[in-house]
Amino acid sequence: MFYSLMADGVVVFHLSFILFVMLGALLVLRWRFFVWLHLPAVAWGMAVEFLHLYCPLTPWENALRVKAGASGYEGDFVGHYLIPLIYPQGLTPQIQIALGFVVLVVNLGAYLIVIARWRRRHRAG
Repeated sequence: MFYSLMADGVVVFHLSFILFVMLGALLVLRWRFFVWLHLPAVAWGMAVEFLHLYCPLTPWENALRVKAGASGYEGDFVGHYLIPLIYPQGLTPQIQIALGFVVLVVNLGAYLIVIARWRRRHRAG
């Protein structure tokens, strides 16, 4: 039970990290100090997608699932609803590259707004 809960926690963290990579620039629009967390997270997220790297959270989660005696994700809310979001079926290298570009475009747009606000603030002050 403990290892299963830990594996579920890793999945929730994994999904939270993905959402932070995708939407964290919106936090930067409000609280600029998030830029120091968000930019490295975006760099890692894009590297994973563009270079087809293996996220270290995945083997950690799988090891915890094996220790829990599970062979899959069926049977619980986290496994049924969150796993398909992080590990979609049919994920191809082309889809990963497209996802990387989505991350790039969303964050580039948000950071262009951040830079424009910063420039306006410094011109006015």
